[in-house]
Amino acid sequence: MKSRQSRFHMLLCSILLASSVPLYAAEAQAAPAPADGSAYTAGDGGWAGTAGGITGGSNADAKHIFTVTNRRELLQALGAADGVNGDDNAEPKIIYVKGTIDMNVDDDNRPVDASYYADPAYSLEQYLQTYDPNGAWGRSKTPSGSLEEARARSQKNQAARIQYRVGSNTSIIGVGADAKIVHGNMVIDRKSDGTGVDNIIVSNINFQDAYDYFPQWDPADGGEGNWNSAYDLITIKYASHVWISHCEFSDGDRPDSMNGTYYGREYQHHDGTVDISNSANLVTLSYNYFHDHDKTTLIGSSDSGKTAEGDAGKLKVTIHHNRIERAVQRLPRVRFGQVHVYNNYYKDITGYAIGRGVSSQVYSEANTFENVAKIVDLYDSKGAGYVYDQGRRSGRRQASRTHGPRRNSGTARSAGSPAAPTPITPKRRPRRRRMCSRMRGPFGTAR
Repeated sequence: MKSRQSRFHMLLCSILLASSVPLYAAEAQAAPAPADGSAYTAGDGGWAGTAGGITGGSNADAKHIFTVTNRRELLQALGAADGVNGDDNAEPKIIYVKGTIDMNVDDDNRPVDASYYADPAYSLEQYLQTYDPNGAWGRSKTPSGSLEEARARSQKNQAARIQYRVGSNTSIIGVGADAKIVHGNMVIDRKSDGTGVDNIIVSNINFQDAYDYFPQWDPADGGEGNWNSAYDLITIKYASHVWISHCEFSDGDRPDSMNGTYYGREYQHHDGTVDISNSANLVTLSYNYFHDHDKTTLIGSSDSGKTAEGDAGKLKVTIHHNRIERAVQRLPRVRFGQVHVYNNYYKDITGYAIGRGVSSQVYSEANTFENVAKIVDLYDSKGAGYVYDQGRRSGRRQASRTHGPRRNSGTARSAGSPAAPTPITPKRRPRRRRMCSRMRGPFGTAR
């Protein structure tokens, strides 16, 4: 009977991985999305469930349970209407998202474009002429002066409209199969007193196209310069205890292939899908579908300086049971963090999957890589990082391998794990975990 069950589970896993159905949807029965802001604990296999776990808005009273269908209703539910941010609204609340909410609209819910936000002194044509790296401006200086200031004001105008800030003790849950938030940037950050937001659940929502109309040129970014945009689909800074599950992330109907180029570089309108930085901590991304995007998940935004202050010992993130397709890079790209990446399915990745940054500790376990250009890439010249990769599948059996100084990587595993194993040399073949093995986490915790 046991062997028959084992064969059944292996067959089920094969069907799920071969299917075109998104992983987060296909496994919903085995690991259901929270329908009512229910709690997430350490037993669920991730950093987010540690140090007290997550309840989100499960303690909300009847007055703080909302169903929202447009931008205005969402802001009101967050306590952020009339220009007041929702960061300080720590009242337990459950917000159900029904249908499509477009954040790039005016007060009458009518879609707007770049002209709605553009500062009178800003002109893209003049910007391109002024800061041409092959012209008088050159490549040694970042853009500055009145025209760059006008671009920044335009970008700030857009941010005031499309960003929506989430306070502590909040669950935001999609209703049904068609809940979407498009053209917006969810911000989970810190309150006006400087302390971080805590205890957030986001589930069952399709996030699309956080489109920046006013990218900034940086001639010092990379060897040839790059255009950079300001908005992620979800930005997590300073916050703790954040669980994002059963969601979908993409560029929607404006993929990067439509961007075009200026100065010979892609005119990039999108930043990350879920970016985690600035001392954020205890975050889990599970059963999500990431696809058709370039810079997917950045953990730690800088090697040094103000944005990196306090990152050491923080940025503890678990990424498990996600499906990631037709992406380019940062899946994730880690600085400083202790990150456990397990049981994820990567397909058609044109850049790299896991980026090893300064002082990072990454434990990669039982992931499947199909048509991935590079599984691990190195970005830690300013301080050695570490990736311990065990039980991967990439078309053939491979032994575990280390990327970086050989040292104990156990702190990168999600809390609740057994003692860390000694890194295994290529001569030893570890026991590989089956993908979705009875839907168990990496520590034998039944789902």
